[in-house]
Amino acid sequence: MNNFLKQYWWKALAIVLLLFAIIGGLWVPLYHGTEDLSFPNLAILNESIRNLLYHVPMWFAMVFLLLLSFIYSISYLSRPTIEKDSYAAGFAEIGILFGALGIFTGMIWAKSTWGAFWTNDPKLNGAAIGMLIYLAYIILRSSVDDEVKRAKLAASYNIFAFVMYIAFIFVIPRLTDSLHPGNGGNPAFSSYDLDNTLRLFFYPATIGWIALSMWMAGLWIRANNIKRKLDENEI
Repeated sequence: MNNFLKQYWWKALAIVLLLFAIIGGLWVPLYHGTEDLSFPNLAILNESIRNLLYHVPMWFAMVFLLLLSFIYSISYLSRPTIEKDSYAAGFAEIGILFGALGIFTGMIWAKSTWGAFWTNDPKLNGAAIGMLIYLAYIILRSSVDDEVKRAKLAASYNIFAFVMYIAFIFVIPRLTDSLHPGNGGNPAFSSYDLDNTLRLFFYPATIGWIALSMWMAGLWIRANNIKRKLDENEI
């Protein structure tokens, strides 16, 4: 993983894909019956459909990073090394950042389409609870001074946190009514309004945001490792 994070080709690809998705996503007009390249102009959604290139890919990036953190926590409990704990912590922390960005962009979209920044919706409430679960993970790490004890406790809690988070944002919302697309009988974008033009920009945006999140996580992990080594030299 360390060698991959240091490579430059995928970082350059991330920049190209995000520039293509963001600039193209803002430039392409809504469909009015004449444009060959346009986004669907749906009732209520209207221009807010462009948020699809931000909100959804950021959630994908979050889930991807939290999955990597989950895997490294399992690996740590199997064969403990400080490097594995560092990766688990770094991926989780940047994953939380993208989760917060996903909630923020979702709130903007909710205000535009539902008339309120937040509604009593199982998907939204589950996302909020999941973020609180992971904030507790950060608090746990900062409250234990012993490095080995902190790593073991954090790894165990991280496994629990990921399982609970997946349940709160993917499983529970599907068991009840929900305004959010893809839950409670509400159709998702893949079958509702994700046409060929949106796909042209949505998939590059998804890959780009995931790659950017990996880039940020790599830098964050390196910074934390440097800080840890400096602290060890001061002792």
